[in-house]
Amino acid sequence: MEKLEAKDFRRLLFLAITMLILFCLIIFQFYKLQISEGLKWEKQAKAQHQFSLVEPYKRGRFIACNDLKEGHPEKHYPLVFDVKKYHLYIDPISIHEDYREEISLKIGEHLSLDWKGKNSVREQFEKKSRSRRLKKWVSEEEKELLLSWWRPFARWKKIPSNALYFEEDYQRAYPYGKLLGNVLHTVRDDRDPDTQKALPTGGLELTFDSYLQGNPGKRLLLRSPGKALEGGLLVNHPEDGADVYLTIDHYIQAIAEEEIERAVKGAGAKSGWAVMMNPNTGEVYALAQYPFFDPSEYRKYYNDPELLSATKVRAITDCFEPGSTMKPISVAIALMANEELKRQGKEPIFDPTDMMPVNDGTFPGRKNPIRDVGTHRYLNMYLAIQKSSNIYVAKLIQRVVGTLGDEWYRKQLEEVFGFGTFTGIELPSESPGLLPSPTKTYGNGRLQWSTPTPYSLSFGYNLLTNSMQLLRAYSIMINGGYLVKPTIVKKIVKEGKVIFDHSDQEQKQVFNPKVSREIIYALKSVTKPGGGGVRADIPGYTEGGKSGTTEKIIKGTYSKKHHYSSFIGFTPASNPKFLLYIAIDEPEYRYMPGIGKTYFGGRCAAPAFRHIMEKTYKYLGIPPDDPHGFPPGHPEADPEKADWSEQVNILNELYTNWNR
Repeated sequence: MEKLEAKDFRRLLFLAITMLILFCLIIFQFYKLQISEGLKWEKQAKAQHQFSLVEPYKRGRFIACNDLKEGHPEKHYPLVFDVKKYHLYIDPISIHEDYREEISLKIGEHLSLDWKGKNSVREQFEKKSRSRRLKKWVSEEEKELLLSWWRPFARWKKIPSNALYFEEDYQRAYPYGKLLGNVLHTVRDDRDPDTQKALPTGGLELTFDSYLQGNPGKRLLLRSPGKALEGGLLVNHPEDGADVYLTIDHYIQAIAEEEIERAVKGAGAKSGWAVMMNPNTGEVYALAQYPFFDPSEYRKYYNDPELLSATKVRAITDCFEPGSTMKPISVAIALMANEELKRQGKEPIFDPTDMMPVNDGTFPGRKNPIRDVGTHRYLNMYLAIQKSSNIYVAKLIQRVVGTLGDEWYRKQLEEVFGFGTFTGIELPSESPGLLPSPTKTYGNGRLQWSTPTPYSLSFGYNLLTNSMQLLRAYSIMINGGYLVKPTIVKKIVKEGKVIFDHSDQEQKQVFNPKVSREIIYALKSVTKPGGGGVRADIPGYTEGGKSGTTEKIIKGTYSKKHHYSSFIGFTPASNPKFLLYIAIDEPEYRYMPGIGKTYFGGRCAAPAFRHIMEKTYKYLGIPPDDPHGFPPGHPEADPEKADWSEQVNILNELYTNWNR
């Protein structure tokens, strides 16, 4: 071989070095693309050929109580649950402009959408986007109907089949319509943009949102003309939310809603509500309100100021002066004062059977004397409750504060009966009400408590309370003196495991059961002849209760034509299982010949109590506990054998003798 010349050698060396440098550059570029920037390019490549969809979860259900009726089949009755729906999308870039007009027209026809105009179906086809949503909450039937047209059309026109696709989602469904609507509430149509979780509008949906929420999953799909979107790789499985079991019985709730609507319309009132509770456990069986709130049309209510009040649970958000429904509580406190004085070795302040003069309503610190509806000379405790005497209860409380002091009296109202404190019911926006204090002032600097304050409190003025607080106070008063916490939730269950159970609550007794018995005896006479709540008498059953009518404050003064009327009653009388409160807000101010003023609680609220309890007893199949207590003319009626008839006759005779 001939020796390589120096010139050729240099050429070979240069070529070798150049090849080495190029090889190093390739190695460097490979390292850069595969190692250093590998994740970046992999992500970009996947974005071109692969995308992800949120795999929806089922939000937890609300389930009604079905264990009140004996022999009732064990079955779940969901009041709210999620149903599978779809959102319709298109990929405008994948659809040739020659076919856009026809496709948009067909979609508009199938789904009853606007075809042309601003934000119409047709306009979406001109967007420079790979994904435009045309409609939310498409049903399974609508989806299949549209796809039955689209699939052959896409094959015929050689359009990618996934140029039109559906995204799966879940929507709240209400099998019982508006039933319990303002208590349950709903979730908004749009989701949280970051978490894709539901946004509650209020009610139990808001209170238990952390339990009801689940966690969405994730599904990966390939962007390919022939690839359907129903498949794909499920990367993360969705986690469903927990179920909330309510104390509400949906049959009783339906009864209460029907009757409160009838009562409000019959009284020409602005609104009304009814709450049924077990006074021994605090479980709420029904919480009805009229006008109703339909969760499936929540936008309509929130966009109309006149409908907005229907979205509230007014039994806990609205406060009022309780009026005459406060009188039995005042009597109970007087009986408790007797017990306290007995412990101190002192004389009691009164005897329930003693005759007390009530013809003089003059009290210290008051400019105007206290008056009764009707004129009485002498009453005892039972007659005072039956006749709803303001003067009698004011005199009792005068004796209470005279012996034990203002602070002791107020302590019983707050710590025993719970006025001015939250009930803790599992609903948002509860108002604590207002109970005056001897040590506090109002915003204008005026003291909340003065010399005449206890007398006003005794017959239900000068304090504010919500309906649930009054139910709690009556529960304590008639159940033997045990504190109860109102509740609307039995338990919460997730994946078969109980994570909350209300039955674990302990009860504390705060006064002698004898006090309960005395109050029950007094309240039983209210619904009998001679009492103000006779229209609440349930044929064939025993009951007790108290009506109330208060003037509302309009523009800073008490109005003679605007009232808040109510009735609270319990049944059966000897061992109460049901406590029912009826509120009628602003019944029409009218006088009917032979009937009188129809806005009184005993006339417009008491009948609703009777109707609801009659239907409830019939539904539950509970036999009468007063088989002879029927109206005259009924084949089983026997006034001499009817419950409490002897006691009522004694009271009527006593009243006549004392007040001739």
